[in-house]
Amino acid sequence: MKIYHNPRCSKSRETLAIIQKAGKQVEIIDYQNQVPTEKELTAIINLLGINAEDLVRKGEDVYKEKFKGKKITQQEWVKILIEHPKLIERPIVINGDKAIIGRPPEKVLELF
Repeated sequence: MKIYHNPRCSKSRETLAIIQKAGKQVEIIDYQNQVPTEKELTAIINLLGINAEDLVRKGEDVYKEKFKGKKITQQEWVKILIEHPKLIERPIVINGDKAIIGRPPEKVLELF
């Protein structure tokens, strides 16, 4: 398993705790310091089965100031998320060919 994790986010910490309590091996990726590549982020979005815009944290100031209300393509969103990883919804957990956004954290149980 992999978790794209933000240690400052309570939902991300709760999701990681559920994984660890279950005894699962997990690779922890602090995505704000280890930003995914365009190829990696596109693959994650495809695994999640969502549009890139669905991965955007719309409550963040940078979203409101720069992107709110604009028409942005899928590919442009991927580049924006790489440039502003703070905008990536978290946590993202991947297990093989399945992925979820851990909101609520218990959603990660679907991957076990």
